[in-house]
Amino acid sequence: MIVESVKLDHFRNYEGLALEFDSGTNLFYGDNAQGKTNILESVYLCGTTRSHRGSRDRDMIQFSQDEAHIRMQIKKGEVPYRIDMHLKKYKSKGIAINGSPVRKAAELVGLGNFIFFSPEDLNIIKNGPAERRKFLDMELCQLDKVYLYNLSCYNKTLNQRNHLLKDYAFSRDADALLDVLDLQMVQYGSVLIRLRRKFAEKLKGLICSIHENLSGGRESLQVSYESDVSEEEFLDRLTQGRERDVKMKFSGAGPHRDDLCFLVNGVDIRKFGSQGQQRTAALSLKLSEIEIVKQSTSDMPVLLLDDVLSELDRYRQKYLLENIHNIQTMITCTGVDDFVQNNFQINKLFHVAAGGVE
Repeated sequence: MIVESVKLDHFRNYEGLALEFDSGTNLFYGDNAQGKTNILESVYLCGTTRSHRGSRDRDMIQFSQDEAHIRMQIKKGEVPYRIDMHLKKYKSKGIAINGSPVRKAAELVGLGNFIFFSPEDLNIIKNGPAERRKFLDMELCQLDKVYLYNLSCYNKTLNQRNHLLKDYAFSRDADALLDVLDLQMVQYGSVLIRLRRKFAEKLKGLICSIHENLSGGRESLQVSYESDVSEEEFLDRLTQGRERDVKMKFSGAGPHRDDLCFLVNGVDIRKFGSQGQQRTAALSLKLSEIEIVKQSTSDMPVLLLDDVLSELDRYRQKYLLENIHNIQTMITCTGVDDFVQNNFQINKLFHVAAGGVE
């Protein structure tokens, strides 16, 4: 899959912008705060329905405007697709594929696969479990619509249960309602646990060799899925922990508390790793993500790199660039020196300044 073009109207700092991309490497350079990241965000949003920043639709609409549009042309094999996304300040976004409106945003997910890599992702290992769960969810939602459906249902049920726990003292039927919600949480959550475990097994098989090459053979990285609860024990944990949950006013067990464990030479680097170890593991994680998409979809993802090279040393820069030469990539940076020094081929060069692109 490749992204052929994107057109923006009133999106972030762009009143109007139309760009055509090369199927190889597209480099956006310019000073900070000029709008480079906004271009990558628009591509990711139009392909996945979500901002990598977690931004609300209204926050991405240009100031003083009530609506914004993104129009993206992609090609899968020889089949073209046009994705139209209509952001509204006071209503849900509208999406159309080849001119036909889709009822749910989830219908767009899986049409293409997009991998976003930003400096914040280099901290995924040292940050809290929520960041690592977000990584699992974002990737699995693109790869598996069953996962997407069950995650959406689980999150809705979890919110309902937590709301009921807060109002427990004021509801006569609280226990009966909790019985129903517990069964629903187990139904949806068990699917998440199973699919996360399967994904982690794929990841485990890829990341070890990638990390070994990245570390020059000095480190062995092992990844494992830490499930808060097993499918078999989930209902019992909810039932037995209900009194505690009522006191704490939130659900204390479930896949919303899962994590990924990263061990380097047997040491948990989430807690005891150096910054260099954590960043190398994060880079290994992203490179493994690319391979998983290739294996799972028999297609190439689109890679979006937002000013990542400035955060890596020369060796890791070179390793990353050597491993992305065969997929469509969009990269932002402040200058082109790193690419010249690494003899990296740039297929199309864009200069971004003050909301304009040349």
